[in-house]
Formats: sequence, structure tokens, C-alpha cells
Amino acid sequence: MSTYKCFIIDDEPIAIDIISSYIHKLQKFDIVGTYDNAWEAFEALKTTKIDLVFLDIQMPELTGVELLRSLRHKPNVIFTTAYREYALEGFELDVIDYLLKPISFNRFLQALDKFYTRQTNQAPTPEEIFVRADRKMVKILLDDILYIEGLKDYVKIILKNKTIVTKKLISHIAAELPNEQFIRIHKSFIINKKQIDAITAHDVEIGKYEIPIGRKYKPLVENLLSN
Repeated sequence: MSTYKCFIIDDEPIAIDIISSYIHKLQKFDIVGTYDNAWEAFEALKTTKIDLVFLDIQMPELTGVELLRSLRHKPNVIFTTAYREYALEGFELDVIDYLLKPISFNRFLQALDKFYTRQTNQAPTPEEIFVRADRKMVKILLDDILYIEGLKDYVKIILKNKTIVTKKLISHIAAELPNEQFIRIHKSFIINKKQIDAITAHDVEIGKYEIPIGRKYKPLVENLLSN
């Protein structure tokens, strides 16, 4: 019987022990690595194909959110944390679930059920999205997007030949875009990786546009460069 390979990343040994004990009760999961810091986990994730990661958020030097943002190819992730305030980041990063410590076995199983559902219902990567603009739903081809700028409750979608403004939070439109093609490089900017012309220490150049790189997003852009 095939099994799912898992990483557990948490700076608290007792948290690793609890999650490990839960996984050992199940037959379809195999723990292939445990890490108490995000830097070692980052290196391991670049070289090892993993089906599921149990990821703590608050860790020294590099948080779980920063780690996940820095990965070009994001694995399936279940956040494990004692803090509720990171739920929005979890939504933006399309994690499977958000478990609050202390984690009960019943709640743990619910998260795994969501993982099973995602494995059996993998949707094909979209080629287009629809947004409301000028009182109608407008189709936008993803390959035509240069970048997206967040403006409070609105986003401005810069296309090759025009600009569309729609009432939507940037975090919501980020959740609709495929991670393999789009990357958020600033709290207010998402770019299309296919359209990048150049990258400097401070911005990304797409045609005539220079899009700034936010400080907290620099590790993600550096990882994009290294790959």
C-alpha cells in the first residue's frame, strides 16, 4: 500500500512528538523528516518530494509563513500554531487546514480528511479567471496578466493591452491564481512569473514597469532567482 510522505516542522519538541504519535496511528502516512528550525526544512524541501507538511508558524529567524512563501513549488501544508491571527496568511497561501494548539486527535483527523479530499479532487490549472468590472463579468486570460496591484478594497489588473479595476481584496484574488505562475512580491503586488524581464535587489521589471519587492517577500524572490 502506497503511503504519503510527511515532514513535521516545529521548534517545540513536544509538538513534534504529539503530531508524530497521531501519524503513527495511521497506516497511509510516513514521517520522513522532522525539523526544529525552518532553515533546515527549507533545504530539505528543495531536494525531497513531500506529500504533506505539518508546519508551525511562530519559529525563530524564519517563520512558517515566510518559509512557505519562499518555496517555488509549494507542498500541501497544514499549519499548526497557537496563534489565531495568521489565518489570513493561511488562506492566501492555500494551506489545507489551520490547526490551533493544543491539537486534539479528532481535529487532526478532520484536517487529514481535507487532505484526502484535495488528493482525489485535483483540479486542472486554470487558464483564465472572471472578474466583475463595468457591471459585467470579464474574462481574463492568465497569460495576459503582467501584474496585479492592491488598492485597499480594489485590485488593478495590468494586462498587456489594458488595465481592469475590480472590487476585490488582493488576498482573495491571490487565492484564485496558480502558485506556479504567480508570486506575491509585496503586500500590494502580485506578478506573473512568465512576464519577468529582470530582477534587481529592490524591484522586478516587467516591460516598462518596475514593481517593488517588499522586505518580508525578499526570501521568496531570492529563491525564485536561485531556481
